[in-house]
Amino acid sequence: MRPIKFDACLPQDADFSFASAFAQRAETLGFHSVSITDHMFFIGGNYQARSPHLECYTTLAALAMVTTRIRLMQTVTAMSFRNPALLAKMTSTLDHICKGRLTVGVGAGWYKKEYDAYGFPYLSNAERIEHLAEGIQVLKCMWTEEEPTYQGRFFSIDKAYNFPRPVQLPHPPLLVGGGGKKVLRIAAAEADILNVIPPSISGTGTEVFPVDVATLVPKVTRFREQLKAAGRPVESVELSGYSNVAMAQDKSSADEMVSFIQKGSGMASPDIVRRSAFFLVGTADEARREIRSRIEVLGITYFVLVFSSLESMEFFANRVMPEFTS
Repeated sequence: MRPIKFDACLPQDADFSFASAFAQRAETLGFHSVSITDHMFFIGGNYQARSPHLECYTTLAALAMVTTRIRLMQTVTAMSFRNPALLAKMTSTLDHICKGRLTVGVGAGWYKKEYDAYGFPYLSNAERIEHLAEGIQVLKCMWTEEEPTYQGRFFSIDKAYNFPRPVQLPHPPLLVGGGGKKVLRIAAAEADILNVIPPSISGTGTEVFPVDVATLVPKVTRFREQLKAAGRPVESVELSGYSNVAMAQDKSSADEMVSFIQKGSGMASPDIVRRSAFFLVGTADEARREIRSRIEVLGITYFVLVFSSLESMEFFANRVMPEFTS
């Protein structure tokens, strides 16, 4: 089995100095990576329209200069936000800035409000997924070829020279985020990592969906079948999951946190919160047990985690991580 990895998703609703301190502390605590979402803004939960929201790539470039070991990642970039040729150039340069510590996360995009506000065309689901498939081809061409050339329905390049190419060979690890059949098929053909949990279903960003961990089993099974169909070994693609962490020292406090999440998200019961793949909640013992279950049931070995504070991240690193990373 692959080594178990943990990622700390960085806060974007604060100034850069806090995000920088968060990333440096995550590195000290032994996290495998830090990640940042690629959104221009987000409305929902604690996020308001005027909440600060740091831009992804400029933030990662700055973080590369204040860290030395920890990997950097996007969770994830909507392929239709930037021309993939430009994205290839940006990520190639960023891989040089961080000395080969970049993992590139991409997806089809989903948050319609953001598209509309920024004037990005919000195409049909099928077209956005085709954007993703073509964009990955452009990225890989520009990362690996001397004279990158590609002709597709949405994107085309003609001798789009890209030097220097990425430090990592043949290219930075590629994470694909999503769970639909077509996205899983793309990931089976192209990804190094699949983040199997989608961030939303409706695209409005205002809901928290109680996606039971058990409901992901068929997706993982389908993905493994698609890997075989693509001629790739099942173990060739790492599985990751995205969860919000809410932990406490004792069961009583943990139960209060779960109840707070349940009421705030409109879920029917606290038990639904505990079963949801979007959350990792409870005491340290409960968190360790749930992580073991997700490893055994789903085969997830890369946990992308959202912490509410530095203290929460430190608690997790000290009380949960050692069982899986020692």
